[in-house]
Amino acid sequence: MLFNIFIILLLVALAGTMAGLTLALFSLKISTLERKVRMGEPYAETVLKIREKSNLLLCTLLLGNVASYTAMTVFLDSLTTSVITGLVATALIFIFGEILPQAIFPRYALLIGAKLSWLVWVLIVLFYPVSAPIAWLLDKMLGKEPPVLWSKEELGEIIKYHEDLGNGIIDEDEERIILGALTFSEMKVADIMIPQKDVFYLDAKTVIDERILKEIKAKGFSRIPVYDTDAQKVVGVLNAKSLIGAVPALKAVQLCSTTHLIKVDQSMMLDNLLSLLIHRKSHLALVVDKSDHMVGVVTLEDIMEEILKTEIDDKS
Repeated sequence: MLFNIFIILLLVALAGTMAGLTLALFSLKISTLERKVRMGEPYAETVLKIREKSNLLLCTLLLGNVASYTAMTVFLDSLTTSVITGLVATALIFIFGEILPQAIFPRYALLIGAKLSWLVWVLIVLFYPVSAPIAWLLDKMLGKEPPVLWSKEELGEIIKYHEDLGNGIIDEDEERIILGALTFSEMKVADIMIPQKDVFYLDAKTVIDERILKEIKAKGFSRIPVYDTDAQKVVGVLNAKSLIGAVPALKAVQLCSTTHLIKVDQSMMLDNLLSLLIHRKSHLALVVDKSDHMVGVVTLEDIMEEILKTEIDDKS
């Protein structure tokens, strides 16, 4: 009798372990484990080797769980009547076979999965003749487990959650910058450009004299478009640094540079513009219409402000 009770308790423990492992291991997505392996997190590689055989793992654990419960009822029948057997089996399965392991195991999924990996491998070998064909069929029907991918909105909510409840994992500044980086690529040049009426520019025929130098200094911009009123288009960009030591009485057009003159359309996406400015090593782009007339300007600082979600003073 004591032997039967011991076997019953052992079977309940095994069934509960397999139920808990099923919930715990499948709460760890393969893509998550692969990321943890790259990060060098302990136990991740051990669990990944088991978890990547998802259908075989599922069949093995469920088969072991069912077999344990079936064997348990057989031993219970030898000790009590059928009614008592049903009541005792229900209580044991409910409390020790399902509730406790499924409440505990997922909380420590990675640790428990790694520590009990040896048991999982033993069960895989033991039940392989039965579970392997079923797993193969599931592989053919369902294919590989798809990776977990999040939309930008979901990533944003994850970042907000970690900042709110992560105990310093992500601080407020990091949250602002990450959210800005996630959303700026959805914006267009038209959303952030400075319209022509607000742009400070010089006429191509303007003579750089003391008065103009003082005006440029007062405005404080480091790059100034040079506009040809006759052709009605920008012919270059004047870098304020080029005025240092400049010969008096030179015209703006003589000092401006066309090397970094970039023209873009209002519909261009900000991520594409950022790549273009970095590639061309420029800080400013002219926004033009179909007739090549300037309708505004957009700067590298304007884009960075959208990413950082804070104002940057370019008057330097």
